[in-house]
Amino acid sequence: MSGNWAGRSGTLESRSRSTEDAPGGRADRPALFGLRIDALTLEQSVDRCMAAVAGWQPIEVGVVNAAKIVRMRGDRRLHDAVAGADLVLADGQSVVWASRFLGAPLPERVAGIDLFTALLAAAERAGRSVYLLGATREVLAGTVAEVRRRHPGLAIAGARDGYFSDEEAGTVADEIRASGADLLFLGMTSPKKELFCARYGERTGALVIHGVGGSFDVLAGLVRRAPERWQRLGLEWLYRMLQEPRRLGPRYLETNAKFISLTLATRFQRRHQGEIS
Repeated sequence: MSGNWAGRSGTLESRSRSTEDAPGGRADRPALFGLRIDALTLEQSVDRCMAAVAGWQPIEVGVVNAAKIVRMRGDRRLHDAVAGADLVLADGQSVVWASRFLGAPLPERVAGIDLFTALLAAAERAGRSVYLLGATREVLAGTVAEVRRRHPGLAIAGARDGYFSDEEAGTVADEIRASGADLLFLGMTSPKKELFCARYGERTGALVIHGVGGSFDVLAGLVRRAPERWQRLGLEWLYRMLQEPRRLGPRYLETNAKFISLTLATRFQRRHQGEIS
């Protein structure tokens, strides 16, 4: 959908961008696990987004971690929604490690929550407005309060909880457009946030759309984020699992095993094809 919203189709099929038909001249988008991931740092990602706002060139941001890559293998709609994003970033450290192991290194992890908070600060400096969509009403209220505390000069054009039906989604998009928000952040789980972006991103009129997952829970104080040392070691998933071992333990262990298997299979295939030594 690069360029402007007018050139963007609202269907998932037309938005899919495979590794074969990605635009030429995008050497900063190495092919990994069947999609293109942008080789950008956090600072570069923020600059790319704010340049899109300044130039009135709408941009949709997608992020991937090990769990989402595994899920995308069996969910075509999710795959197409992520692959159709203008900017696809490595949200998980495991994806960065895998990129190096597979000979297509990414410079660093760009966590969705880090991009979210950095864009809030950038929007405040630039005099731009934001819209917060997602979570429960209570969590959303806590998120709005924390954003206002951190960024008193930031214009919050609107906020709405994420509990709406598919039939109501179009009306939600119209409400966002009516707010005039420049940046839209979706605090929803996958694949709801990706599918909303794919179907209604253009309709919202926002210039930057970024799905931030559970970031609202963190800002609202409901979930503790891992200390920076754990983040640097790529163990943020483990810290999160230790907070809810019964619920998250089996899921994380299964997903990590599948991702390791996928990475090893991909390396074997690339070596067989002579892409890496």
